[in-house]
Formats: sequence, structure tokens, C-alpha cells
Amino acid sequence: MKTIDDLSKDGLAGKRVFVRADLNVPLEGATITDDGRIRAVVPTIARLAEAGAKVVVASHLGRPKGAPEERYSLAPVASRLGELLGKNVAFANDTVGDSAKATVAALGDGEVTLLENLRFNAGETSKDDAERAAFADQLATLADVYVGDGFGAVHRKHASVYDLPARLPHAAGDLIAAEVAVLKKLTEDVKRPYAVVLGGAKVSDKLAVIDHLMEKADRILIGGGMAYTFLKAQGHEVGTSLLQEDQLPAVREYLARGEERGVEFVLPVDVLVSTGFPDLEAKAPTHPQTVAADAMPADQGGLDIGPKTCKLYASKLADAATVFWNGPMGVFEHPDYADGTRAVAQALLDSPAFSVVGGGDSAAAVRILGFDENAFGHISTGGGASLEYLEGKTLPGLAALED
Repeated sequence: MKTIDDLSKDGLAGKRVFVRADLNVPLEGATITDDGRIRAVVPTIARLAEAGAKVVVASHLGRPKGAPEERYSLAPVASRLGELLGKNVAFANDTVGDSAKATVAALGDGEVTLLENLRFNAGETSKDDAERAAFADQLATLADVYVGDGFGAVHRKHASVYDLPARLPHAAGDLIAAEVAVLKKLTEDVKRPYAVVLGGAKVSDKLAVIDHLMEKADRILIGGGMAYTFLKAQGHEVGTSLLQEDQLPAVREYLARGEERGVEFVLPVDVLVSTGFPDLEAKAPTHPQTVAADAMPADQGGLDIGPKTCKLYASKLADAATVFWNGPMGVFEHPDYADGTRAVAQALLDSPAFSVVGGGDSAAAVRILGFDENAFGHISTGGGASLEYLEGKTLPGLAALED
């Protein structure tokens, strides 16, 4: 896989460099509530601009249906990107139309523009190869060189991720290069003990990665909504907790395989329960109860791991040499149910392990709960991409950069 260093050998000054970033940040109206993904790609953009390139940045945001939707506009991102770069970022209000063409044509050496949301064009996400290729052809007219740096999108076979690199000289940006180097530490010559912490809502989202990591991990700690399917698989009452009954046979099979292979599954021993889901906007107190994991009331649901589980999980991470964490332990957005996720984050900081926070809600939780991102070994910008890499899948966006 070529890098920016390889491109720099031929000189970048005056060249139009298309940077496929992942600027899919959460918005409340026009307010960015977490700019982590923007900050992650700034070093690559700044490096290219300093080399004299005309930098054309592109990204998706949200899931528009192939046509413009104001709520998914990247205009607020252009403003924030400019603040972080310390320079004006011109904004094109379309992707390959008159505005994009004019804005790119007006760029001077070292200047930066951001195109409007790529997914406002149906060709970006189309499953029809010809439609995707046609959009990639249009994007290619805006650039001389392609740099892939949107790690959070490399598991998607989309025009700007998969088809466009084949049309231009291409290389991986600094962020993707760093992400791949870290993930190799989790899959090749792993330092042990190797602990994996998995949370989040649905166990179905994590079964494939559990299957793959059972060949490598020494212990797997389970939290979040998915924990209740595991507890149910052990025969416990889980009340109104999130439950995927169709996944119970698979979970029982994994628990049995883990016992056979010496992979320790660590499940909650106590949980915080409530009769309803908390209001995440008002954040009013909900007065949850702490109950043993095998004594949950039938009319209440679990929303976080309990204090005994927090201590248990911390002890299971204390001697680890490598830790991968993906998924919060509870509804961390509400203060009543943030302690479990906070405890795992703190345990990673207290452990001597090389710790990788696997993107998505886990990365957001680290920032929202006030932790220093630089204190962790690595915080990934791509939750889904990280998981698919660890599942052993070929990621289209990485494959496109490797030839």
C-alpha cells in the first residue's frame, strides 16, 4: 500500500489531490457535537496543503437517499475544518456539479475545499457497478491524485472509496496507515494476555468478530445491551432488557466453545435496572436499582453494568498486555448509566496494556465522559471497519489502495 511519502517523491505542488475523508460527525441542527473524526484527518489535509497541493476533500454524512437533504449538509463541517486547519475552507454546494467544478478550478496551491455530501448522488452507494463507475468518472475529473483517508468507510464498496482509486494515482493517507498498523497489532503477533471488551446494543453485530477473536483472545468481556442475550443463554431472567432470542443458539455455542478452548467469557454479575428507558435529552434522574445479574425483575430492564461488575472487569484488564474495546457498557449518554462505560475506560488507562478503542460509540463515550484521548494506545475512527478487519474480511477500500 503506497503512502503520501510515495506520492511526495513525484511532487504534489500544484496537483489536485482528492482526499476521501470520513467526516460523518454527529449533528444537532447545525452544531457538531463530536468533532473527533474531523480532527483525525486534519494532519493529512494539512500535510498535503503544506506540500502545495490543491486539496479537494470529500465525505459522506448520515444516510441521505441519493438526493440533497439539508439536515445532512457538510456545510457545518467545512466551517469546523477551517477552524482546525487555521485557514479558509471553500465549500462546494454540490459534489460534481457546477459549484464543485468552479470551486476546485479556483483553488490555489495549498488551498482546501470541501465538496457537499457524496451521498447526495445516488451513484455513490449504488449496487449497480455501472452507476457507481459513472459517478467515479465524474469525481475523477476533479483531481489528479487520490488519497484514501476515510477509515470509517473502507468497509463500503462505494464509488469514492472503491471505484475512484482505480482511476487515479492513489495512496493511503496517514490516518488509514496508522489504523491498519494498529489493527495488525491485534491480529498478528499479539502480546498476551489479550483481552477483548465488547458492548453495544445487538449481539448479532458482534457474533462474527467473537467467532474470529476466539482464535486469538484470552478473555472476552461482555457488556451493553448484548450482555442480556448472553445472560439469557445461561438461563437467567432478563426482564424487559434488550434481547435477541434468535441469537441464543449461537451464543450458547460460543460459550461452549470458549470453555473448550480456554477462552474466558466474563459476563456481568450485577446490573442497573429501571422500568423504562431514560430521556437522553432531559437527563432527569431515573433512580435505577442495582440487582444481581441472576435476579433481574421481570418488569424491569438492564441499562448498565453494576458496581461489582465494574470492579470485576477492571481486574480482568489489569494484567492484560493488549486490549481491544468496542461498544459501551450501558446507556452512557445518561448520567445514571454512564458508570460502567466510565469504569472500562478508566481500567484501560490504569492497565499497562496497549489499548485500542474501536471507534463508534466507544470513541464518542471516551470524549463525552471527559477522558484524554491521547492517554489511550489508539482510538479508531471506524467502528464497523475495525470490526470487519478483525473478522478477517477483505475491506473494499483497503483493497483498492493496495494495488
